Amino acid sequence: MPTAKIRITLKPTVLDAQGAVVARALQSLGFEEVQGVRMGKYIEVELEEGGDTQARVDEMCRQLLANPVIEDYRIELE
Repeated sequence: MPTAKIRITLKPTVLDAQGAVVARALQSLGFEEVQGVRMGKYIEVELEEGGDTQARVDEMCRQLLANPVIEDYRIELE
């Protein structure tokens, strides 16, 4: 059974407010070397065999899993 591993991140031009909060929290905990944090999502989807798996997962990302206006995504099939 193939598994699609999907990593979704904000596009570089989009302000990552959650990442900024985490960066400040890490700095306040003594991790002064932290200069920035970008947050994202990780999703695993188990699929049935057959068909054009890459194209189907890409369609899933474009229709539901990611917001292509502000997010980029990478798909890895196993």
